Amino acid sequence: MIYTIIFLILAAIAIIMALSAISSKNLIHSSIFLFMLMLVFSSIFIFLGLSFIGSIELLVYTGSIVILIVFVLMLTGGKDVEE
Repeated sequence: MIYTIIFLILAAIAIIMALSAISSKNLIHSSIFLFMLMLVFSSIFIFLGLSFIGSIELLVYTGSIVILIVFVLMLTGGKDVEE
């Protein structure tokens, strides 16, 4: 029962982070939400017993891709989305 509650909490956090990442007007905030989403995905995989996939998710996506996005935004001076 406790495992189901923990999984539902992690899933709810993942949904909130995904919605925040796509609805944020600031690109840096959006990439930070994406970073937190990948951390939650990695923790869900590790929680489900898939520790190898969770660690690859943590190393590849969280450690490489999101940091690359942040550096590109910092170097190119990514502007806020205007309506």
